[in-house]
Amino acid sequence: MRDETEVLYNASCPICSREVDHYARLSEKQALPIRYDDCTDPAKLRDWGITPEDAAKRFHVRKHGQTYAGIPAFIVLWLDIPQTRWLARLVSLPGVHWLANVVYDHLAAPFLYRLHLHRQAKG
Repeated sequence: MRDETEVLYNASCPICSREVDHYARLSEKQALPIRYDDCTDPAKLRDWGITPEDAAKRFHVRKHGQTYAGIPAFIVLWLDIPQTRWLARLVSLPGVHWLANVVYDHLAAPFLYRLHLHRQAKG
């Protein structure tokens, strides 16, 4: 079992990559054991065992052999980065957690996935 936290994200998405690049800078500055994998890399997807479509639809984090997707994945990552632990605690609160899941699952993730499909269609 790996000790590092692994992040799978869509680096071809300008919004996703901007956010994850921010987390990467924070984690690199502190030499945190976090690895960032681009879901557009077929070798990385094989390692994760996730289809390209599923990887593009949701943010994924793997820690201690367990894979998380969506808001739970963000919480796992945020807990690992000292500057974002407050956000993990906030989003873990019952009402906030419910609302964050609704917004991510029904608005943000589908919107970002549609943008991804649009970028792919344009080539």
